[in-house]
Amino acid sequence: MSEVSIVIPNYNGMGYLKDCLDSLEVQSMRDFETILVDNGSEDDSVSFVRERYPKVRIKRLEKNYGFCRAVNEGIRMSTSPYVILLNNDTRADIQLVQKLLAEIKKYPGCFSVQAKVVMMSSPDKMDDAGDFYCALGWAFAEGKGKPETDYQKSRRIFASCAAAAIYRKSVFKEIGLFDERHFAYLEDVDMGYRARISGYENRFAADAVVYHHGSGTTGSVYNEFKIRYSSRNNVYVIYKNMPILQIVLNLPLLALGFVIKGVFFSVKGYGGEYVKGVFYGLRTANKCSKVRFKTKNIRNYLIIQLELWRNIVRKLGF
Repeated sequence: MSEVSIVIPNYNGMGYLKDCLDSLEVQSMRDFETILVDNGSEDDSVSFVRERYPKVRIKRLEKNYGFCRAVNEGIRMSTSPYVILLNNDTRADIQLVQKLLAEIKKYPGCFSVQAKVVMMSSPDKMDDAGDFYCALGWAFAEGKGKPETDYQKSRRIFASCAAAAIYRKSVFKEIGLFDERHFAYLEDVDMGYRARISGYENRFAADAVVYHHGSGTTGSVYNEFKIRYSSRNNVYVIYKNMPILQIVLNLPLLALGFVIKGVFFSVKGYGGEYVKGVFYGLRTANKCSKVRFKTKNIRNYLIIQLELWRNIVRKLGF
């Protein structure tokens, strides 16, 4: 049995897969298996991988079920105690697997460790140094666009970006897999949030490097699909992870955050899509599986709440 399984979700990613899979073939650590889960691609992705990379295990879904279903299928297929999720539009540094595995093993209470994700087009700039969430209801990637030299230290983060992160598989049995209602976007923040409620930590590994194109599947930073799903899923994150009293406590800041985002996307020409997503989320949130409140986790909720306030300062740069 391999010590690590690498799960790559794919949808029409033919143009990216060679770089991604070639980078895995030259890893300094070889004790891992690679699983490609294809979301009903209409290009030649599957046949290309079968011909060029015969050792890759392939699960082909009949249609596009989204990121969450794809990675869940891969996690279930995995026979390893650790799982690395890796986007198809990435290229891994030669020591990625080795460094991620070493980092998560150092911390028994760690659920996930995110790689240092830098921009493929500008390797001197960060793409993501850890995901954070704040009391305004905003999820954000730390360091985006900043010099990668500013992020040389490993540290705790709120949640790991699932574009390149390792997870302790045993914890999934306790807190569940990725929520397939999300389809895509904020599913990794939701997963990290759930782990935090149960007392686990998430970390950033500064020496585990991945190069990322970004929006390789959806095609752009802002588009109707992404904005609609992100705004809907943000409502889900709040409803699922915050007890009612915590929602009431944060309601003024959450309302302010949603208004600010609505104005922002209106200026960008996507205000309608944002509002539709929010209201759809409000209508359907009760269909999500809310995290069951347990008194033993009160301390964790208090720590998280302090972070939610502190992360406003982090986001606004005060």
